[in-house]
Amino acid sequence: MEQHLEARTSTTAKIARAYSFASLAKYPFIKRLVIRAADLVFYLLIHSIGRTIRFQVEGWENWETASRDGAIPIYTCWHNRVFLSTYFWRDRGIVVMTSQSFDGEYIARFIQRFGYGAVRGSSTRGATGALVEMIRLLNAGRPGGFTIDGPRGPKYVAKLGAVLLAKKTGQPVMPFTIATRHYYEVNSWDRFQIPWPFTKALVRIAPPIFVAADADETTLAEKRAELQQSLDELNRRGQEWRTS
Repeated sequence: MEQHLEARTSTTAKIARAYSFASLAKYPFIKRLVIRAADLVFYLLIHSIGRTIRFQVEGWENWETASRDGAIPIYTCWHNRVFLSTYFWRDRGIVVMTSQSFDGEYIARFIQRFGYGAVRGSSTRGATGALVEMIRLLNAGRPGGFTIDGPRGPKYVAKLGAVLLAKKTGQPVMPFTIATRHYYEVNSWDRFQIPWPFTKALVRIAPPIFVAADADETTLAEKRAELQQSLDELNRRGQEWRTS
């Protein structure tokens, strides 16, 4: 009984940590100021533009399938669609991975303002520990989220993280994209998209992808390829809509 209570307390603490601002004590004074300022700037920018966007949704039945009978989606999209994705899926408690870096700290803070949770790690630093933490949080009932070609690319090449998370938790991967009629494209590795205010946006959700708990390396590679194909098709349809 005592061990069960300790486990529950530990899980509660881990959940609270994901949704709370981390201490900035390790940063010098100037960097603490920059993190707080960047956090607020990005939050206000996304919130101010997001509320003007006219969203159209296709494939909502796929979200319902991914959420049926107690299932919890693992939301998956390309890195350059983060701006509107952050706004559209706000206040759902989705846990995402942010890097263990200066940039990762202010990113974690502004997404937490939108109701997301953050675990520290990336494909280059702390990935294993962060994936373990995400597994724990999904098992505690919190949905997960991946920018599947991040944090540094290659652009539009799906990595394995969401598929591994699906295997470990039994939850479905749910690919989606958000295409906008008009946007500004940043000169970055992913050509990051910032939508124009009052533009139209299409949210397109693909059928969920399920991964068996006993999936071997060959099956995992096949599921990653399936995810890649799904996201590529979403991109293609989004581009058709944008230019129609």
